[in-house]
Amino acid sequence: MHEIRNAPHEPFQPGREEPAGHAEPRAREEPRDLGFGSVVASESRLRLVNRDGSFNVQRRGLGLRASLSLYYSLLTLSWPRFLGLLALLYLGANAVFAAAYFLCGPAALSGRPAVAGAGRFLDSFFFSVQTLSTIGYGKMLPVGLAANLLVTFESLAGLLFFAVATGLIFARFARPLADIVFSERAVVAPYRGGAGFMLRIANRRRNELVEVSAQVIFSRMEMRDGQPTRRFYDLPLERNQVTIFPLSWTIVHPIGEDSPLAGMTAADLAAVDGEFLVLLTGIDETYFQRVYSRSSYKAGEVVWNARFADILNHPRGGEPITVDVRHLHDVEELGPPAGSTTVEP
Repeated sequence: MHEIRNAPHEPFQPGREEPAGHAEPRAREEPRDLGFGSVVASESRLRLVNRDGSFNVQRRGLGLRASLSLYYSLLTLSWPRFLGLLALLYLGANAVFAAAYFLCGPAALSGRPAVAGAGRFLDSFFFSVQTLSTIGYGKMLPVGLAANLLVTFESLAGLLFFAVATGLIFARFARPLADIVFSERAVVAPYRGGAGFMLRIANRRRNELVEVSAQVIFSRMEMRDGQPTRRFYDLPLERNQVTIFPLSWTIVHPIGEDSPLAGMTAADLAAVDGEFLVLLTGIDETYFQRVYSRSSYKAGEVVWNARFADILNHPRGGEPITVDVRHLHDVEELGPPAGSTTVEP
């Protein structure tokens, strides 16, 4: 990832140009784009990262094979869709071979009770199922060269189908994935005599994550040489890493005088098309492999002068500590400060 500027920042003033006296040193700074490209980052008005961690980028002109990315798609499909697709392919392949046996004529299969119409097609279908899955009960047998050639080809197709399906299922089980749930909203809350930008995360799975690191990047539009330019700021966190992650974690950026959020209000954040990009990395203790998760918050998803509701129980005696993930997204609004919508640092 590109280096990100983290320099002192003056309070936001809409439409303010960079001071003339600062033109020369600022000219030596290249806008940080995090890999989106400076043109895309400046011109796009969509969020850069969706809540589910995907990017708002479309690729065109790749050709059919590259666009489908069949192996990647099969690995990333949800389990219901993946199993449904396998079942559809299995039934479809048997239907195709059943039609081929049907076209070979009534004498192509021996031992069938039905000799015409839909009954003969069903017999052909179930014979195909026995052949493709290598069951082979022995009641129905192929007769003639055409039927035996079909059996030979279908047996090979069945071996390849089950080998590929087994490999895909193993790869899906063996691929470690982080299932981090992000709070639906972030908050700007009172924090240590000032204010802080906060979001909350929790591990939705029973597996343990260790050495979890967080990075929060603030993206906003600024005027540069008379043109709107998107700038990125790495927000210093109260804590950017936890060694163990068994409970929830509230990630906090203290809003001090040097913070890009200093002096901003909810209206200011919307005016500059602000977006908070959250990047997480950790080690899955089960697989001993590094996993990643990401999300983002736009201006409308930040609640000002509010705090997160408590989701931990307070054990007494020998009771275990529990986290109620159902209330991870609950916030308690504190009301705007008298005469202002800004939470001052």
